[in-house]
Amino acid sequence: MKYLHTMVRVKDLDRSMAFYRLLGLEETRRHESEGGRFTLVFMAPPGQPECPIELTWNWDGDDGLPSDSRHFGHIAYAVDDIYAKCQELMDNGVTINRPPRDGRMAFVRSPDNISIELLQAGDPLPPQEPWASMENTGHW
Repeated sequence: MKYLHTMVRVKDLDRSMAFYRLLGLEETRRHESEGGRFTLVFMAPPGQPECPIELTWNWDGDDGLPSDSRHFGHIAYAVDDIYAKCQELMDNGVTINRPPRDGRMAFVRSPDNISIELLQAGDPLPPQEPWASMENTGHW
């Protein structure tokens, strides 16, 4: 068995790609289906094309698709400096739903409400402000 990808539907492909670029991912491949009227964009961390997320954008919207509540959990990425990554995201208008109070874990949401877990690579960083006293915002 081999991991292939995680797929999420997106409503605004450009906005979603901009968000995942902020996380540090890059486009690795793209497929456009004129007949199926959809675009698939695969994005992965640099040097890790085998670990992509597949952004699926339906050209005519998703209104006709069933709402099947597939209970998607989250996508997780390790980052070199969780505080720096969260600050970069905040500086670009992303809400930090679960701040990295412990120097180890944070959660944000994509423009399509996908929960993204950020984990500090290696050992947790020492707690520091403003993160240590920052409250949760919304759901994560």
